[in-house]
Amino acid sequence: MRKFKKCLFTGATGSGASYLIEYIAEKNPNLKIYGLYRSSGYKKILEKNRNIKLVQVDLNHKDKLNKILKTIKPDLIYHFASNPDVRKSFDTPYEIINNNNLITLNLLENLRLTNIKPLIIICSTSEVYGNLQKKDMPIIEETRFNPANPYAVSKAFQDLLSQVYCKNYKMKIIITRMFTYMNPRRDNLYQSAFAKQIIEIKKKKRKILLHGTLTSIRTFLDTRDACSAYWLAAQKGIIGEIYNIAGEKIISVKDFLKALIKESGVKVKTKLNKKLIRTTDISYQVVDSKKFKKHTGWKEKINFKDSLKMILNYFDKKI
Repeated sequence: MRKFKKCLFTGATGSGASYLIEYIAEKNPNLKIYGLYRSSGYKKILEKNRNIKLVQVDLNHKDKLNKILKTIKPDLIYHFASNPDVRKSFDTPYEIINNNNLITLNLLENLRLTNIKPLIIICSTSEVYGNLQKKDMPIIEETRFNPANPYAVSKAFQDLLSQVYCKNYKMKIIITRMFTYMNPRRDNLYQSAFAKQIIEIKKKKRKILLHGTLTSIRTFLDTRDACSAYWLAAQKGIIGEIYNIAGEKIISVKDFLKALIKESGVKVKTKLNKKLIRTTDISYQVVDSKKFKKHTGWKEKINFKDSLKMILNYFDKKI
């Protein structure tokens, strides 16, 4: 099992990275954690931990990033930084693709040109696989890319570029392709959007829950299990490998909403909002995560009902 002294995060104040930073900091009090961020996001939460040092920088500025990398000299890097707004990517594809592509190229190229040799976890996404047919299931790491939106195209670029740098420059890279996981800190994801609106209805702040397409079928994973997977990838993952990471529960968006409403005990009226419907959406996903489990020993620990309670409690405290 690998051990690390200095861990660097890009996109540190984002929803996913901030959860993982908290998780790793709690389990490894002697590990020095550095977080690069552009916008404040969840900065205040991370600042409470003295072992976490935050550095503001735009990764589009290659020279500034170079100086920071040479100063910190991390032995582990999690590359989370990206604009992850799928819906917005249909409206502003140039902005999202240009940003996501360049920041990844800047990171890898700076590391290539220095003597720093960290392990790099490239946090890719299930979005690279796009909208596949049932005959293509379950999705394995060798399944062809078929991105269905501009954001997914940018993540496919990050993923493929990382493979090239690993093979040609012998950089220590592991790619994780995380599938749907519940993230309360991103309220534009369907699970969070539903939970937030249910609590708003409970507290008389709205009358109707608005939703987009409900027919999509996805796997489901708790945030805490996602964090343990990311950490095990760094500790035990094989360099050069690509890993699908997904929960075993398969559920439609419609059934997830029903389960969430039932768990809340709140009477909820729902209504379709056409503005929430994506131009192209992923209709069905079943995943094979056997390789990741075999290489790392990772197992899910949080059951579905506890996940529902967690996300409802999060917004109950926040609103």
